[in-house]
Amino acid sequence: MKKMIFTAAMMLASAAAMAQSGTFQIKGNVEGLPDSLVAMIGRKTENIEVKKKKFEFSKNFDKPQWVYLCDQKVIKSGAFSAIPVFAIPSETIEMKGNFTGGVDIKGSKFYQEQDLMDEYKGQAYKDIKALWKWYSDNVNDSNRDSIEKVVDERMEPLQKKYAADLLAYAKQHSDQECIALLIDELDDVKDKETLISLMADNVKNGRMKAYYEPIFERAKKRAEMEEKAKVVQASGVEAPDFTLNDINGKPFSLSSLRGKYVVIDFWGSWCIWCIKGMPKMKEYYEKYKGKFEILGVDCNDTEAKWKAAVEKHQLPWIHVYNPKGSDVLGKYAIQGFPTKIVVGPDGKIVKTIVGEDPAFYTLLDEVLGK
Repeated sequence: MKKMIFTAAMMLASAAAMAQSGTFQIKGNVEGLPDSLVAMIGRKTENIEVKKKKFEFSKNFDKPQWVYLCDQKVIKSGAFSAIPVFAIPSETIEMKGNFTGGVDIKGSKFYQEQDLMDEYKGQAYKDIKALWKWYSDNVNDSNRDSIEKVVDERMEPLQKKYAADLLAYAKQHSDQECIALLIDELDDVKDKETLISLMADNVKNGRMKAYYEPIFERAKKRAEMEEKAKVVQASGVEAPDFTLNDINGKPFSLSSLRGKYVVIDFWGSWCIWCIKGMPKMKEYYEKYKGKFEILGVDCNDTEAKWKAAVEKHQLPWIHVYNPKGSDVLGKYAIQGFPTKIVVGPDGKIVKTIVGEDPAFYTLLDEVLGK
């Protein structure tokens, strides 16, 4: 009997999963289109043929997700400009307007409600948008630090108000599926949790669950990691030891550098900002030669790409490879790249700096320039 109940439950679950999959279609008649469009779906792309301003896109999806329509030439130039479309299995939308001047999307009740929500979001976001414009209009190399300080001070209350406005909208429209998209707009994991609690059952447990739930779970893990980072990356904390293979395939331990200042540089050949910072790193490595060591920890990479990057950029310091399944990133609660952790001769952390930040070089001058 138990086996029969289990089988029936499995069939129901399977049927529910099948009900969420289906073909999503776009029928477009848009001015200013290039000869071909590219649909970006996650990390994959698909070409869309355009004939006399018209195009059709059709694809089977097993869950709701974003599709970005782009001009292939723009992508090749390195820029990113796209029309975002939220694709829901078994839905069809019509798109009209101008490719560069804005498009109108017509479809089911979901898309009508999404359109109204986007108008509300635009109004709620206008103060933040104005602050970013002020920053762009006024910042230069000589005043960057002071301007960014002003933006940081003004931004926090604006972001809190924006989040409160979005949650108020969600509360007022709790049965509209489109409010699940607000999960992307809310930075604080507690606000995301509040949003989910405001959802009516048809939203919380309906087809949009496959969209918002993974985002929420990732946000929870990120928040947990941020809390851990405050502890394990703090100044005065002993840097956790680890052993990884160096570029010659031999084990190398952080503890073997005890007695020296060490910069643990978490990076990757794929990381644009990591690579951009290498010339300055090399300059400082030469400037304070013998006074400190750099231990480059390559992450989220293949061994071949790692070794090629070290050779291409002529990086003269010690390098180790962090393979998949290693616990080193977890030990240090690394969330972004590059992350540079300065460790003192006593093995304790002096400071952690995330991103390619001039503060890192200021710190080296303070510590090593004595």
